[in-house]
Amino acid sequence: MREEFRADLYEVGRLLVSMAEAVRTAMGAATTALLSADKEGAERVVARDAEINAIFHSVEDKVLRLLAQQAPVASDLRMVITSLHIGTDLERMGDLAEHVAKSALRRYPGVAVPAELAGVVGQMANVADRIAGKITLVLASRDLERAAELERDDDDMDELERQLYTRILGPDWKHGVEAAVDAALLGRFYERYADHAVNAGRHVIYLVTGESEK
Repeated sequence: MREEFRADLYEVGRLLVSMAEAVRTAMGAATTALLSADKEGAERVVARDAEINAIFHSVEDKVLRLLAQQAPVASDLRMVITSLHIGTDLERMGDLAEHVAKSALRRYPGVAVPAELAGVVGQMANVADRIAGKITLVLASRDLERAAELERDDDDMDELERQLYTRILGPDWKHGVEAAVDAALLGRFYERYADHAVNAGRHVIYLVTGESEK
């Protein structure tokens, strides 16, 4: 029974790493589509969100089966429940990448991001990719040092979001209210993407140490 339990936990961990890799790829592709008005690329991101959701449903099913059939206790229970929380954060990251892709589709055939914002949005995308790469590594290796770095990366994302708002609210903005709202939403999508990665990192720290952030 214990061997089956460990095998199931290993499979849950493998699925979470696959999810992390998928949401990283999704946000990268969504950003490319956003900045280049790539309709087909954006549509692929939207379509493939169903694949990320399917992986998450597999995680849910396995976690529920472990709870029902194995009745885990103590550290095993912590591992099972924490895995579900991590999967939820990763699923939301996939949704946010889909939102970015849909933003590209709404403005097609135009480019959704005005030229003067392309630089800061590109930087936000770079930070998002760095964060997603780290959470993938953290899930695969339980590297607590890397997990702790996510907080600092998130600070970088917050600073870029402030820069974005400064530009769209500044006196030189000439694209109107609708474009400003679109840009603000995009900033929010990237910022929340980073937040969910940080949450996942915190869950890994809790999983390994048994201590939640104070």
